[in-house]
Amino acid sequence: MWLWCARVAKARSDCAQLVEEGALRLNRQPTLKPHAKLRVGDVLTMALRGEVRVWRVRALAERRGPAPEARLLYEEVPENASTDSETDAGGPCAKDSATA
Repeated sequence: MWLWCARVAKARSDCAQLVEEGALRLNRQPTLKPHAKLRVGDVLTMALRGEVRVWRVRALAERRGPAPEARLLYEEVPENASTDSETDAGGPCAKDSATA
């Protein structure tokens, strides 16, 4: 289980329970399946310890290694990264309104 290899929780059962409780979204879609397939580039949104964390999967794990190795499996996505490109360009319809 990737969450366990990335050291989200100490036990595999804790990771499975986290998913089953609905505390995880995979590419913005709720998932209740601990065995859901992950691919490099997928985005995980997790409610952990009273805060929301957004991670992009950088690598898949074959085993659970030490913490420094686990940190290489993901990258933290800044909270407003997905909306910055739209607001900087004037919104999703900025190009259409500029040509009208």
